[in-house]
Amino acid sequence: MKKIILFLLIIFCSCNKEKVKETRKETLNNTSKEIPEEASYFKQIKNNDVKLGEPVYGDWLYTRKEKGQTFDQYFKSRHIVPTKEANIIYVLPIGNFNALQKKQIELLNEYLEIYFQLKTKTLAPISNDVVPNSARRMMDGHEQLLAGYLLTDVLKEQKPSKRIALMGLSELDLYPKPEWNYVFGLASYHDKIGVSSIYRLQDGELTSENFDLCLSRLLKISSHEIGHMFGLHHCITANCLMNGTNSMSETDKNAIRLCSVCQRKLNSCILYDNKKRLEDLEKYFKRNNLTEGFELMKKDRVVIQ
Repeated sequence: MKKIILFLLIIFCSCNKEKVKETRKETLNNTSKEIPEEASYFKQIKNNDVKLGEPVYGDWLYTRKEKGQTFDQYFKSRHIVPTKEANIIYVLPIGNFNALQKKQIELLNEYLEIYFQLKTKTLAPISNDVVPNSARRMMDGHEQLLAGYLLTDVLKEQKPSKRIALMGLSELDLYPKPEWNYVFGLASYHDKIGVSSIYRLQDGELTSENFDLCLSRLLKISSHEIGHMFGLHHCITANCLMNGTNSMSETDKNAIRLCSVCQRKLNSCILYDNKKRLEDLEKYFKRNNLTEGFELMKKDRVVIQ
């Protein structure tokens, strides 16, 4: 039975590669495989992990008793891995985007390619007209689209070449069902598709003044959600991109950096060069005036030298 997982801002919100077999399948079951030794890279950057404090009222973990996921659990789980037949991440814009929003989508594409070290492509935007009136409504003076319709009737029908993951990006606000006010996104990890909305990331309107903050939010949301598609669960031990989050303020305070354990998970799946990825991320953050991300990558680079 296909699992469709509703997420309410489920975002927050190697030089030494893992010794794993090169034989890859679309889904991987490692239950009988030996856990690889932890590479020195991850031991070194672990010094920069920041332990999560006790959750307070309003935090994601205050009302959610999540179990987390160890590296061993991840390595032995079934999750998608890149293959020759499926190794491209796609972004599909849905709606009418202004010049600043289009710029953010370009920067998102560049970021995802660096973050996952996989080819990433942005498809030509599709119109909101693909959504019928029966899957639309007005809420508090603005239009919303039914997230489930976008997922099952729009995104699921998209079959671009060598797709490993597809993320729809909606200009308009989303809702999951009539009794809900809104939802930040909806995803089917079984089908490796998801849809998110930029509507609530922009503090009402995207401007040159809030561009960097809103871009950081978009990068966090998108890389977090696609991380789930690669089998990563929420992180409950360190301040990490894979933290769950209840609010925009919690998202803003959560790190854009993956903790050492979650980095090790992702690297065991995608088999990229950790040092190259780190250097690419540092350059990206510096180039785009994202100070927090730049400083975090710089700290990791210092400890591995």
